[in-house]
Amino acid sequence: MASRGGAGGEAAGAEAARRGVGVGVGGGRGMRLFSPEYYALCFGGGMLAAGATHLAITPLDVLKVNMQVNPVKYNTICSGLSSLVREEGASSLWRGWGGKLFGYGAQGGCKFGLYEFFKKQYSDALVDSNRSTVYFLSSASAQIIADVALCPFESVKVRVQTQPMFAKGLVDGFPRVYAAEGLSGFYRGLLPLWGRNLPFSMIMFSSFEHTVGFLYQKVIQKKKQDCSTAQQLGATCLAGYISGAVGTVVSNPADNIVSSLYNKKAKNIIHAIKSIGLRGLFTRSLPIRITLVGPVVTMQWFFYDTIKIFTGLPPSGGLPRDLEKVDR
Repeated sequence: MASRGGAGGEAAGAEAARRGVGVGVGGGRGMRLFSPEYYALCFGGGMLAAGATHLAITPLDVLKVNMQVNPVKYNTICSGLSSLVREEGASSLWRGWGGKLFGYGAQGGCKFGLYEFFKKQYSDALVDSNRSTVYFLSSASAQIIADVALCPFESVKVRVQTQPMFAKGLVDGFPRVYAAEGLSGFYRGLLPLWGRNLPFSMIMFSSFEHTVGFLYQKVIQKKKQDCSTAQQLGATCLAGYISGAVGTVVSNPADNIVSSLYNKKAKNIIHAIKSIGLRGLFTRSLPIRITLVGPVVTMQWFFYDTIKIFTGLPPSGGLPRDLEKVDR
């Protein structure tokens, strides 16, 4: 009796996968994969995951931006935090929290939701291409749009964090930027933002995908659908941390340029590179960025996949066409 039930469950899982229906925790059936509802959930999950995690690390982000703009004064994590609290009070560590919550929430929704959408489109169109090509194209396409959504928030956030007299937050910050510079002021750093986030996103998503595949094949040695929720989320977290750390190193030069441009420490990208120096581009604020980004990316993937799993969807990782092979 148990054997027939198990066989029936496997058959149902295979049929659900072939029809594009998610099979959730405990074999429960979720929403149809690659449907508008699916992409909406991925968008919402990405928004919640990114907005919440970025909000939580606002104090370290405030320090990071100040270290980039004034590396002589804020030269280490401990001394930098002490200086900010001593000179401007503990509340200074939460400057720009609105930009973190809403800006990175909008970016996260676009990044995760559109990545799922583009991965499906490229996977279907580029059947003979290798996996990395699909991952790179999907993440780049999603990130381009995500940064357009983020850029106005980032423009205000950086000014609020490094110029205490500029504005208190988004509500008074947006009008001040618009009055001083017009619409172009909100997108002053879009190109370097793409320069920072495009390589990061492409490497982060590709590293995550390949690491997840390696963990299931070589370490756990089970199919994803046969693993417990704890095993699935464990693989997600480990892959998330690795992908975040690798992406941070690659994107650090552009991150320094973004902060320099928004604070008018440089007139253009070339001037910023000359003033920071080649060594400084790669090393300035790198320790705190690794401290920030690794755990943040890990928690984003954890929250995102938790939402997917408990709404009946499979955890992240793999190409859409892989679902057709489930339990065959």
